[in-house]
Amino acid sequence: MSKRGYLKSPDLFPVSQQGRKMSTTGFAILWVSMAVVLAAFAIGGDGIQQLPLHLVILATLVGSLGIGICMTLTGDIGIEHGLSFPVYLRAPFGTIGTHIPSIMRGFVASCWFGVNTFFGATGINAILVMVFGVDQWFLCFLIFAALQLFNTAFGIKAVERFANLAAPIIVIISGWMYLALSEQAQIAGRDIWGWVENPVTGTAVVGSFAVIAMATMGFWGTLAADMPSISRFIKAPKYERSWFKRNKGQLIGSLIAMPVVHTFMVIVGAVSYIAVSISNPVDALLETTSNVLILGVLMLMIALAQWSTNTSANLIPAATIFSNVGGPRVPHWIGVLIAGVIGVLVQPWNLFAIIVPALLVVGGILAAIVGILVSDYYFIRKRRVNVTELYEEKGQYHYWNGLNLAGLLSWIIGGSVSLFVPSYSYLVGFVTGGLLYYVSAKYWWFQIYKQAELENPKDELFLGLSVGRDWTIDETDEANELLVEEIKHQSL
Repeated sequence: MSKRGYLKSPDLFPVSQQGRKMSTTGFAILWVSMAVVLAAFAIGGDGIQQLPLHLVILATLVGSLGIGICMTLTGDIGIEHGLSFPVYLRAPFGTIGTHIPSIMRGFVASCWFGVNTFFGATGINAILVMVFGVDQWFLCFLIFAALQLFNTAFGIKAVERFANLAAPIIVIISGWMYLALSEQAQIAGRDIWGWVENPVTGTAVVGSFAVIAMATMGFWGTLAADMPSISRFIKAPKYERSWFKRNKGQLIGSLIAMPVVHTFMVIVGAVSYIAVSISNPVDALLETTSNVLILGVLMLMIALAQWSTNTSANLIPAATIFSNVGGPRVPHWIGVLIAGVIGVLVQPWNLFAIIVPALLVVGGILAAIVGILVSDYYFIRKRRVNVTELYEEKGQYHYWNGLNLAGLLSWIIGGSVSLFVPSYSYLVGFVTGGLLYYVSAKYWWFQIYKQAELENPKDELFLGLSVGRDWTIDETDEANELLVEEIKHQSL
């Protein structure tokens, strides 16, 4: 037996039907906990400065539903084949090329981990100040980060259990925040449904509306690309050919739970700005509420909100990516640690001030990746994937020196073009990247590097769950040779 190939990290193997433990309800609750994140308040605070609250809400819903559709489209990769994002990315980018966009996605997720940890630590520090008169926010930041890393090391089921505990309490507390801030706005003589700081008119309304929608899409842009890393753990029926029935477990979470909760968080941020001209309700409530007990419970729940979001939306995807880059020598827990270190080193306390412009830039770049994934999976391969070859160093997806130039060039061009139209960055990046990839891959790259699933697209060979297949990958190179040869033979 030869040693395991560098592409064959056990943490990255396809998840079988038996290994999928997350229910439809569990995923929806997970989304509730992930969507309660303080950074979302900034979108509301920025938006209310130019648009009335009802337009801010509508723009947020448009952006949320748009990104929710992208999530469910890419999420089928995990549902159908049990594959994570960095593994499937080997198909449109190559076994080496996959590392370039995936490392960026992992870096962005690590930055989000840092930002959310900073806000959670701010809440914990506020409790210490109120109760003990001790101000040690950086120490709170380090301890809070360490606790989250420890929790995530237990795996996806531990995350779901934590979210089940935290989510209902977080929603209730958020409702209280909204009521308290609305009352404060009323005291200040400001109608939350009519007040706008610097209202815009005419075509400027469309631009401001688009910025809110695109910022929302950029906010969840990392998960739109990386949804397979989570969806592969969602329970789904075998032999189910209907896309909607097969993906029911993620549809409810991504198209109902996330848009509703995220929009509510944006509303809280907007109302906070209306009340005291601060989009961060933590600072706003510290200024306007004197009840120590209420504030203490509030800050604790804010910390829990950041914890549940970080573990599911940031640490797990980032750890999966870093594990893919490092191969078998970098197991899941080391990937979690790498993400945590990056999240601390980027000094997240300085990132929040530029969060909305950053979302527009990052959103467009990530959107090009999502567009390429959708184009490759649905329009070119038609959901058929030669999964065993994804784990072969010199196999079908090695291409030219491990690179798929069609994917890399489409991403670079699509992401770059999006930077010139920041108000519509996600839409431009998605469409440009997807169209360029479809044309260049189908009529150029795959004419040179033939794909078994395109040459002979048999369902029984290249589909997964919908034909009752659990993909299995042996850890050694020789163990897969017979299966690989069988697929090649039947594809001739």
